Amino acid sequence: MQALARLKPDPIPAVHPVAEYAVEGQRADWYAEMKLALQVPWMGVVTMAFAHYPAFFEELWRGLRPLVASEAFVAEFGSLQARVEGEVAALAPPAILSRLSEAGYGAREVSQIRAVNAVFSHGNHPYALIAAIARTLLEGGAVSGQGSAQPFTGRHAPDVDVPFVLMEAHHADQPTRAVYEDVKSVLGLPFVNTDYRAFARWPSYWALAWQDLRQIAGGAVHENLCRAYHNQMMDAIAARLPNPGNLTGEALRAAAAKDGDLDEILAVVRLFQWLLPGLAVNVAFLKLQLEKS
Repeated sequence: MQALARLKPDPIPAVHPVAEYAVEGQRADWYAEMKLALQVPWMGVVTMAFAHYPAFFEELWRGLRPLVASEAFVAEFGSLQARVEGEVAALAPPAILSRLSEAGYGAREVSQIRAVNAVFSHGNHPYALIAAIARTLLEGGAVSGQGSAQPFTGRHAPDVDVPFVLMEAHHADQPTRAVYEDVKSVLGLPFVNTDYRAFARWPSYWALAWQDLRQIAGGAVHENLCRAYHNQMMDAIAARLPNPGNLTGEALRAAAAKDGDLDEILAVVRLFQWLLPGLAVNVAFLKLQLEKS
């Protein structure tokens, strides 16, 4: 099968993320298992949106559980992070530390912002691979790499301890809500990703950072980086990632059909598989800003 092209669904489908506080029983167990396996402190909007379709989510996680805990999967998303950060460095993101200092930010606050960024800089990539695998299978492809499924032992997540506080729109003041509306407009999305809501815990930082990021977001250079990221994921699924859970498109489509309209679920999967490369590029841009003096 030919590799899937990068594709933004049109129209944008409605998404119905099932928040962590709203799950119980088996789905709560799956959420806990996924966060532990990925070594992340949050459920991504992508997987919470998938969990709205319980049979689909159950089969997806059943098959993914041994894969995401493998050395091959950890190596693959580490390679994605290294590549995107290296390529974004060529964009020369403008330094932000002096502006933060002028605004009154101290070293402790900057350290906390960096720690939050480190969490997303690590955790977005496994979620992106999960979305790419789901789309590949729903559209008739397969996870068919020849890599080993040797379990990963140890810790690959960043060693940071920072409060994970999200600034929801209904918590925010008018200027922050205006930034959120601008984010949605520029990125062409109906919601504000978790990352941006976490950065907006520091509203004046996020306003400054977004003004820099919006200069490249959605432009031709930005899209080229997204496409390269997309292509690397598709190559990994076809040639490098193993399939120890024997996850198949046939089984995943059958599970999705139990939840309702297969086209609806595919559109939701396509949306996240399209947006996550852009999120990876954007978080890398924000990370590099914080590293420049």
